[in-house]
Amino acid sequence: MNIVTRPALLLSMFCLLLAGTQSHAGESDTASRLFGSKKHFVAEFGTTLPPIGFVNFCSRAPEDCRATGKSPKKIKLTPTELTTLYQVNTFVNGRIMPVSDEELYGEAEYWTYPEDAGDCEDMVLLKKKHLTALGFPPEALRITVVLDENMQGHAVLTVTTTEGDFVLDNRVNEIKLWSEVNYVLLKRQSAQDPKSWKSLSRDLAATRQQAEASGSK
Repeated sequence: MNIVTRPALLLSMFCLLLAGTQSHAGESDTASRLFGSKKHFVAEFGTTLPPIGFVNFCSRAPEDCRATGKSPKKIKLTPTELTTLYQVNTFVNGRIMPVSDEELYGEAEYWTYPEDAGDCEDMVLLKKKHLTALGFPPEALRITVVLDENMQGHAVLTVTTTEGDFVLDNRVNEIKLWSEVNYVLLKRQSAQDPKSWKSLSRDLAATRQQAEASGSK
């Protein structure tokens, strides 16, 4: 299943949904909590390897993995942008049924755009695609790999804004600052090149550097 086969139809449906959606309590609660709060940005610690599922996705859809050549950007976060982030997150979370890659494709890691079912990585891809189509700069929309509360691998979308780095998660509709989620952030896409990934852990970065140093001897 691949959403690329009918992007115009789904994008039109999505835009109609955005236009007709009224304000929700979740949006206003998020706005009142986030605006004016202390800004929290994710620290990066050198380069690291991208997930193999992402590498294979890029081999199948290279047009969605090209570097833009633009400088890193922070989205100027206003109530309008925050509402759009909330609506996109809610739309995808509600539309896509959580199903593992093993169940859908018989593979441990198969990243793709979902149509009606998929796992966390698939939902992240779809959210990034929708937000880019709505005018958000792709340099500020970064696929991020984390460990969840049970120390299991999970993927979210981090959005870099003037008010801090925010998380769009398929497990919750609310938009949160990265510092508010109970996850261990491992790595995410580089702002300059989506195929290049940055470590979000000092330990992982140090391990990578040691391995590279050992290999060069």
